[in-house]
Amino acid sequence: MDQVCEANRGWYSRGYLPHLDVSGRSQFITWRLADSVPAELIRRWKHELAMEPESKRKLELYSRIEKYLDLGHGSCILRNPVAASIVQDALLFHHRELYQLHEWTVMPNHVHVLLTPHEEVSLERLVHANKSYTSSRINKALGLKGRLWEPEYFDRLVRDEAHFSKIAHYIRRNPVKAKLCTDFRFWSHGSGNPESKQRLLQEAGREVRR
Repeated sequence: MDQVCEANRGWYSRGYLPHLDVSGRSQFITWRLADSVPAELIRRWKHELAMEPESKRKLELYSRIEKYLDLGHGSCILRNPVAASIVQDALLFHHRELYQLHEWTVMPNHVHVLLTPHEEVSLERLVHANKSYTSSRINKALGLKGRLWEPEYFDRLVRDEAHFSKIAHYIRRNPVKAKLCTDFRFWSHGSGNPESKQRLLQEAGREVRR
């Protein structure tokens, strides 16, 4: 995961979602597998929301995508523990070096992360580097080819402490909400799992890698 440090970009857009790239501020980020939501469905939703204000359009589109994702559509490659471990390990590896990782969960077809990028760490480059690295590792491990991740991602700036707590609770409980388990502590690849959380604490106790 090289070349993730650069000046903040502020607001920008690479497609149907606007992004706010601001280091030093906590962000709720979601990215998904390329086959998790049909492109035609995205186009239809965009058309239906075209007359809405941009801020409402972004949140409503994300809400629709999130509900669809939780139904378990697509290949759900991340259901494979090998693939899920690659994603989780990549997130944990750069804790403290590039960001403070607060909460995360690796779902069958998407990933939720709550983190605070360090100063001068570009959110766009950070997400792109993570997806590029994990895509290569997962394809190699599972004998796959082709694009793994959807290029776009969703990000939302955390407003305050209450908003932070709400997002953290949502991330931990997402596997329960999607009816994948009855207790988020049993979900192996998420911060709600005691063993996974312990690994984060172990990373926090180490010297920052150079």
